[in-house]
Amino acid sequence: MKHRVVYLLGPERIEVREEPVPVPGAGELLVRIRAATTCGTDVKVFRRGGHPRMLRVPTPFGHEFAGSVEALGPGVSDYEPGDRVVVANSAPCGVCTYCQAGRENLCRDLEYLNGAFAEYIRVPRRFVEVSTYRLDTDVPYEVAALVEPVACVIHGIDACRLDDGGDVLVHGAGPIGLLLTAVLAALGHGVVVADPNPQRLDVARTLGARDTVEVARGCAQRSRLRPRSRDGDGFDCAIDATGIPAVWQDAVACVRPGGVVNLFGGCAPGTTIPLDTASVHYNELTVMGSYHHRPATVARALEMLGRKTLDPRPLLSAEVPLRDLEKALRSMMAREALKVVVRP
Repeated sequence: MKHRVVYLLGPERIEVREEPVPVPGAGELLVRIRAATTCGTDVKVFRRGGHPRMLRVPTPFGHEFAGSVEALGPGVSDYEPGDRVVVANSAPCGVCTYCQAGRENLCRDLEYLNGAFAEYIRVPRRFVEVSTYRLDTDVPYEVAALVEPVACVIHGIDACRLDDGGDVLVHGAGPIGLLLTAVLAALGHGVVVADPNPQRLDVARTLGARDTVEVARGCAQRSRLRPRSRDGDGFDCAIDATGIPAVWQDAVACVRPGGVVNLFGGCAPGTTIPLDTASVHYNELTVMGSYHHRPATVARALEMLGRKTLDPRPLLSAEVPLRDLEKALRSMMAREALKVVVRP
């Protein structure tokens, strides 16, 4: 029996291949993918032809998916064929210094799982043990596939240590910026979103933003943004979800004394920015990065989606079959789509 798998071959080069359906080994699962979703990382990987941590070409790719258990490998007793599951795209070792400290996203031996753009995927033993979660029957597969980015967002918000009802500026209304907006609003924070795209700002308001600001693309906007805070003296927290150096600088300039800056959006390797050291020092700013997710945030993401505390469906712009994945990625590159559901 064969199935279709999308392979990444190089920069902006993919192809659909037919190959034998994987056979699960000891401790493994075979999952039939019912829905996968595209994300900004997929677009970066597609553009660049790889990723320094997660994959090297030629390789199957895609990492946000949900599906049903098709077959069990020897020794698996916690699942049965037909179980609805979602699998996080990484699995920590559980024993290194970072894992023991509850910082599994920094695990020294973090394993990644790719291959969501396919009909079936073999789930390795470590992922079965620590990164596979059952789904309630009322959670649609396409919503469950968003557990991974929601978990990343929760991890980033946790790092900010916001007081109740924080005043937060989110730079960027792409998929991650909008998920940040939705989760922050669901947690009771006031959110202002800045982006050049008025249609995406409309979505931000739908997801709970208290205010939005249409800004020019890729240039300094701090003089317009800082006054939009509640008291006009800067935000409690500014989160960059663009990965644009000039916007990183804006984020630092838009917080109040004692404020927190989360540089969530990853810039290209080798990027640097100037930093106003006096402002960081005398205003006691906290400037941090935020990467990936932890098992605890995956579980919380699944809980939010299951309880419908969070409804991410406004981000799902379209649905396509596997053969149209490239069109979906290019629609994201053209900023026509936010996220696209891929139905194998």
